[in-house]
Amino acid sequence: MVKGTPTMGLRGRGKKLHIACRRCGHKAFHISRKVCAFCGFGKSTKLKKYAWAWKRRDKR
Repeated sequence: MVKGTPTMGLRGRGKKLHIACRRCGHKAFHISRKVCAFCGFGKSTKLKKYAWAWKRRDKR
């Protein structure tokens, strides 16, 4: 009958945080912020890219 840590794991149940992005198709579009974490849709018209991350995307 201890409250606290055991119930903390149930907080995020049932709520969707990310949905599929219209531009890139990845499940990285944040619903409340309205910005895609993968491609930057909603924040800028240019595709989000970094030199350190672009090499990894090419391999996929």
